Amino acid sequence: MRLARHHARSWRARVHEGCDDLVMSWCVRVPASSANLGPAFDALAVALATYFEVTPTGEPAPETHPAVRAFRHGGGTGSISVRASFPGGRGLGFSGAARVAGLLAAATQRESGAVAAREYAFREGTHLEGHADNVAASLYGGVVATSGGRATRVPLGVDGVVVLWVPDRETPTRAARRQLPEQVSFADAVFNVGRTALLVAALASGDVDALRTATEDRLHQDSRLARVPETRTAMSAALRAGAWASWLSGSGPSAAALVERGRADAVAAALPNTGRSMVLPIDEDGAQVT
Repeated sequence: MRLARHHARSWRARVHEGCDDLVMSWCVRVPASSANLGPAFDALAVALATYFEVTPTGEPAPETHPAVRAFRHGGGTGSISVRASFPGGRGLGFSGAARVAGLLAAATQRESGAVAAREYAFREGTHLEGHADNVAASLYGGVVATSGGRATRVPLGVDGVVVLWVPDRETPTRAARRQLPEQVSFADAVFNVGRTALLVAALASGDVDALRTATEDRLHQDSRLARVPETRTAMSAALRAGAWASWLSGSGPSAAALVERGRADAVAAALPNTGRSMVLPIDEDGAQVT
């Protein structure tokens, strides 16, 4: 199992075993994700090498769990067990990963082909989630652009890792979306369209000098950061420590930064001690069934 470097204690009390260490008929492993990347609201996300797992053995998860609900939605029968090495409610795509895992578990149970299972998980996961960005990144890996029911990997010309600052408090996604304005100005819309185009081009070409400008946003971050000023502090600290770019991860309250590999530890050490730091590679594989 690919291990992420955690600069804090485990999120769970018990040791995370991982799919490779268990004896079972199958296991679904799905990466976490960080969405929006600043300006690309509901359109871009990056998969992170920390995982949500579903297996048919172990302690059954409750029927209210999003993975179980997705499993039932996909026609799954019997019980499933879930494990996660990252927390929910922090802007790390927990519900998207859980739903992808549940849908793929149901597809595995009925022995669907890999291509059909992924297409189904993307379509139904987007329906259950209400937006496609986290689902697409967790399913396909890498940095994914999504719109109009389609998802496409962005080729990466940068070789970096993601440094996360994760506070103990939670931000429910629905509550965070209610904070957003119903209308935005034409100037702000043009600003974000331009920044998103620049961001995709910079990631693909390797223009790391453009990434800080490319991750600026006028649509959603200011409204959300007003409620979590410590997250803005963490983002600023990451940039001062040498990160290429920093953004509010999903709906927050976590902050994410894209960082040169050799500077990752220094950036993590510079983040406020009011949260936990994680240095994570970008997961290039997406959801896997073993």
